[in-house]
Amino acid sequence: MQAELALLKEFCDPIYPLKSEEWAAFSSGWAPFSCRRKTVLTTAGETERYLYFVTGGVQRIYHLSAEGREATVIFTYSPSFAGVADSFLTQTTSSYFFESLTSSRFLRLDIRQLQICMQEWEGVRQLILKATAFALKGVLTRQVELLSLSAEEKFRLLLKRSPHVLQIIPHKYLANYLGLDPTTFSKLMSTVRIE
Repeated sequence: MQAELALLKEFCDPIYPLKSEEWAAFSSGWAPFSCRRKTVLTTAGETERYLYFVTGGVQRIYHLSAEGREATVIFTYSPSFAGVADSFLTQTTSSYFFESLTSSRFLRLDIRQLQICMQEWEGVRQLILKATAFALKGVLTRQVELLSLSAEEKFRLLLKRSPHVLQIIPHKYLANYLGLDPTTFSKLMSTVRIE
């Protein structure tokens, strides 16, 4: 577990570096957790109890409409925080599902442990605040992209920002994430050149 905690520290330091005693308190509550592919970790209607840190595998968060249509909101993979953030931070029921697309490995931290750590350590509060702010910034940027870009522009931007996702995430999920039907995605795959 030392390698996973070192990866977590390497991920957190650029967000907000913790003093050694803050890091000791923050890192002590994390526990290893793994699951098989297509495991639903959080179901809509439940309250997210854990903050996850991905050390292996690929996951997604998605919404399921009353008509049964899926809308993929985000993908997570190593190294990144994961879980249904709004449910976790507000301790309200989730509107989303969190599932593994591949077998996955995590460190996870229970909400109660994080709350205690945030009450006792200013640096931990600042880390969570900044990580949440960066997540919100990403969500707002993505919202603008979904509302204002053409299918090809969204596809090109995905390839520019994260070209590796074509190899690690099934294309049907990428199409859904971009708000494209699979046929349009397939056409873009064959016509758009990666620059």
